[in-house]
Amino acid sequence: MRTLDFSPLYRSVVGFDRLASLLETAATEAASGYPPYNIERTGDNAYRIEIAVAGFKPEELNIEVKENLLTVQGRKAANDDQRRFLHRGLAERNFERRFQLADYVVVADAALADGLLSISLRRELPEALKPRRIEINSVQPEPALIEGEAAEKAA
Repeated sequence: MRTLDFSPLYRSVVGFDRLASLLETAATEAASGYPPYNIERTGDNAYRIEIAVAGFKPEELNIEVKENLLTVQGRKAANDDQRRFLHRGLAERNFERRFQLADYVVVADAALADGLLSISLRRELPEALKPRRIEINSVQPEPALIEGEAAEKAA
């Protein structure tokens, strides 16, 4: 397995430490393929993450958002004492999957159906960041009044 060292980035750039951290996190997350997931764009400001969690019950799953980091954890209770497997092909192991969210992206809801955990996300821009139309006021210049000596010369 090949790992990337991002420490030279930390020494040579200023203000991009968050970007370097994101790259480092993405590089380490790519090594783990369990559980598989999809990220889908469902609208202009809407997204859905689907994670294959077959065999997990809702109480064995935990979804948490903290500082633009969505963390999904699955903790399976050990029940191997009563069962004797001849072949075990279903991966019912614990997992933790992390997703870095952009600014103003919030989790709308989550649902578990048919072995898929669906997490709906939506971008909610604050009113101050939304584009707004500025009305243009038309100002008519006032007519110039001629007074005193200038009025006598004009006549």
